[in-house]
Amino acid sequence: MSDDGTKAVSLIAFIGSVFSPWYKWSGRQDPQNHCCLNVVTSGLNGRFTMTDRGRSALKQSPERLEIGPSSVTWTGRQLVIEVNEWGAPPMVTPVKGRITLTPRAVTGAEVWLTPDGAHLWRPFAPIADIEVDLTQGHRWRGHGYFDANFGTRALETDFSFWTWGRYPLRDRALCFYDATLRDGRHFDLAVEITPDGQVRETTAPPRTRFRRNPWAVRRETRADPGTTPRPHLSLLEAPFYSRALVETQIEGERTIGMHEALDLVRFRQPLLKPMLAVRVPRRARWP
Repeated sequence: MSDDGTKAVSLIAFIGSVFSPWYKWSGRQDPQNHCCLNVVTSGLNGRFTMTDRGRSALKQSPERLEIGPSSVTWTGRQLVIEVNEWGAPPMVTPVKGRITLTPRAVTGAEVWLTPDGAHLWRPFAPIADIEVDLTQGHRWRGHGYFDANFGTRALETDFSFWTWGRYPLRDRALCFYDATLRDGRHFDLAVEITPDGQVRETTAPPRTRFRRNPWAVRRETRADPGTTPRPHLSLLEAPFYSRALVETQIEGERTIGMHEALDLVRFRQPLLKPMLAVRVPRRARWP
């Protein structure tokens, strides 16, 4: 997000595009044949890109990931994302440019999200500086975050609902993962990360609900007792998903962070997939 909190961008590079209807309809047997770079920018000129691409679009090396015309490169010091995508309907226009993320430190933390380790979370760089130069007027500097998720089963197989949030504080960043598994068990994690890359579990304030998204997706995050979080800037709102900047109070400090809520009970509904296909086009071949 920008330092003044007025703009934000979110990017997810998928190998096995977990929210793609095409991947679901394929039986999810070949993740390399369903890859994409999802880009979301905020504001009136915001764009959403999520083209499901086939195996020929994917190239990998230890330092570089190419998905069609876009790429993610680790230079040894910075993560450089070259974006060359098209916005989804109704805003079908090019989304191009570069985003450079410079971690303050890279962590070695890894977390099992399920008891058997079928889903993993790696917060590689929870505190980072970011420089954005994208079309539609997104040219700004701010602070950012870099993580990764890995899984060997579909999300909706193991989870019913989850929320996640990353909140910067004066001397550290906090990350919250709160999930309900399909068997009724809960996974609640709160970690604090220092600028030198130390990661340690901490005690979280209470889980607190706040205003639902326009599709009535439930939203909650952590907040000091007696305070209520509030949406600050929306990036993506869907019938099963919300991604937004959210303002909350933690240990007496007001903070604005990136937040997501994911309703996987809704995502399992078959009627949702044709709706998603309108926003997630499929391009099987790439020269």
